[in-house]
Amino acid sequence: MRRDGPTDSRFDSVHAWVIATAALGVITVAFGAPYISVVALKEIAVDIGGGARSAPALAYALSSVGAAVGGLLFGWLTDRIGILYPLIFGSLMLVAGTALSGLGTEWSLYVGHGLMIGLLGSAALYSPVVTYVSRWFFRRRGLALSLVASGQQVSGAVWPPVFSAVIDRVGWQATFLYFALLSFALLVPMLALLRHPPPSAEVITAHGQLLPMREDPLHNYFFFVICAASVCCCVAMAMPMGHLVAFCGDLGYSQTQGANMLALLLGCGFISRLLWGRLSDLIGGINTALLSLICQALVLSLFLATQDLTHLYLVSAAFGLGFGGIIPSYVLAVREICPAREAGRRISTLLFFSLTGMALGGWLAGVIFDLTLDYRISFAAGIGFNAVAILLIGGLALIQRGFGRVIST
Repeated sequence: MRRDGPTDSRFDSVHAWVIATAALGVITVAFGAPYISVVALKEIAVDIGGGARSAPALAYALSSVGAAVGGLLFGWLTDRIGILYPLIFGSLMLVAGTALSGLGTEWSLYVGHGLMIGLLGSAALYSPVVTYVSRWFFRRRGLALSLVASGQQVSGAVWPPVFSAVIDRVGWQATFLYFALLSFALLVPMLALLRHPPPSAEVITAHGQLLPMREDPLHNYFFFVICAASVCCCVAMAMPMGHLVAFCGDLGYSQTQGANMLALLLGCGFISRLLWGRLSDLIGGINTALLSLICQALVLSLFLATQDLTHLYLVSAAFGLGFGGIIPSYVLAVREICPAREAGRRISTLLFFSLTGMALGGWLAGVIFDLTLDYRISFAAGIGFNAVAILLIGGLALIQRGFGRVIST
C-alpha cells in the first residue's frame, strides 16, 4: 500500500520554505565564530599556544564536541517544549561565547568555544533547527534538509574572507568581539520566523485511511551503522576544512588566498548540497550518501598530489562538490526509517556522532602535523577513515535493496 502524503496542507508549502530559509540563516551565523580560529590559526598558535597548532585546532574541535554533546540534550528538550526557548537560549550563549573567545587567553578561547559556542550555543540551534524543518516537509524533505544543513557551508563560504580582512586590520581578538555584536543583530529577526509549531505528521494511504507508524528492529541496526559511518566520514571531511588556510600558508601562499580557497570549497559545498538533496528525494538517503562518500574519498586523495595554487583551487572546489550530500542524506535516511515522534532524539544523536567526527578530524590533523610537519599524512589518514564509512554505508545499501525503501513521516 503506497503513501500519498500527509493530511496537513502546510507540508511543502511556501511558508515551509520561508522557515527553511530562516533556518539556513540561523545555522550560517551559528557556525561562523569557529572559522575565526581557522583563519587565524597560525596567529593564535603563536599568541597562546607557543607556536603549536594543536592549540587553536583544539578550540575549533571543542566547539564541535560541545555542539555534539549539547545537541543530545537540546534534541530531547525540543521534542517536549518546542523550538523557541532553546533557540533564544542558544543564541544568547553563542553571542556571549564569541565575545569571551576574544579576550585573548587560552582559557577564554577554550571555554568560549567548547562551553558557550558549542555546548550551550550551537547545540541549541543546530539539531533542533534541522529536526524542526524536517517536520515541515514530506515530498521535498531531502532538498529542504540539504538547504538547512548547507548553512555550515554558507558560513564557511561567507565568513573566512570577511574574517581575513578584519583580522588583518584589527587582529583576531577584536574580530571575535565584532562578530559577537553582528551575530546578535542577525539572529533576532530570524528567530521570529521559527516560532510556529510544525504541521501534523499524520499520513494517509491511497484509500484515504490513516497509516499507523510501526517500528522495526532493523531500524535500530541501520541507525547504529549510520552513526558509526558519520564519525568516520566527518573525520575525513574536517581535515581539509580545518587546516586548508594553514596548509596554503605552509606552501608559501597568503592567508587571504587560503581563506578564499576555503570559501570556494564551502561555497561549492552549498551548491552541491542542493543538488545532492534533490537526488536524495529520488533515490533515497542511503544511496545518495554512498555516492557522496565515494566522491569525497576520490577528491581528498587529490590534495596529496598537488601544491600548485590553481590546482589547489580546483581541488578545493571539487571537494566541496563531492562531500555536500553526506550529512543531509544521513538525516534523510534516519527520517525515512524512524517514526516522526523519535525525530528529535534520533537526529540529535546522529548529529552528535557527526560533529564528534568533525571535532576529531580537525584536532587529529593538527596533532599529526605537529608530529610530522606534513599535512599530506593527515589527509592520507582521512582517506582511511573515509574508506571505512564507504564500507559501512555500502553494506546498508545492499541490505536496503533487499528490503526496499520505507518512508516515514
